[in-house]
Amino acid sequence: MPERLLEVRALDAHYGDFQALFGVSMTLAAGEVAAVIGANGAGKSTLLRCIAGAMRLRADAIVFDGEPVGDQPAHAMVARGVALVPEGRRLFPSLTVEENLQIGGQLGRPGPWNLKRVYELFPILAERRHQPAPSLSGGQQQMVAIGRALMSNPRLLLCDEISLGLAPIVIRDIYAQLPRIVAEGISLIIVEQDIVQALKTARQVTCLQEGRVSLQGDASTLTREKISAAYFGV
Repeated sequence: MPERLLEVRALDAHYGDFQALFGVSMTLAAGEVAAVIGANGAGKSTLLRCIAGAMRLRADAIVFDGEPVGDQPAHAMVARGVALVPEGRRLFPSLTVEENLQIGGQLGRPGPWNLKRVYELFPILAERRHQPAPSLSGGQQQMVAIGRALMSNPRLLLCDEISLGLAPIVIRDIYAQLPRIVAEGISLIIVEQDIVQALKTARQVTCLQEGRVSLQGDASTLTREKISAAYFGV
């Protein structure tokens, strides 16, 4: 059995008086790919933010590598090996492509990922390394955001809506590189609205509906129809 890397235990999450997640639980093994799907407002991004340390929780709500870390801040989670590719990319607009990538490696965690490896993964970034990040296409900016996260040499990579707003051919090219990332021993959680893409990519799927788990299981046992019903709450 693969080593269990992540456990989310009966997670509740709030924004002030508004509760965004209700008792969400999931597990992830080392080297495994999981997809979290659901409509807008289902709580998908909130779940990733919780895992990444962007929201303060009870300590045992998130267990990473056997240790309760729910009360740890984001910088501590990066140091432990958790990296988030946020929705909307959130690159630094005043910096070049290479400078954005270098920011991801500031903590100096040991591992296989460096500028050379990121440029091998996304060769177009090597060509554009000295350009301002905002001058790139949306797909190229997404590559920079993924590369920046990889530069921290994570054990767990969280990808929030990496296909949102991109052309199908660009989505295909980005998803084609994910197996190379996982092959380095990285576990992966992808937030995705595309049911077909989620089933093709992930080994396990968690569907959220209004902040609650509406369906969960091995991707090989879930049909598109079952997920659609859980997705839309019908």
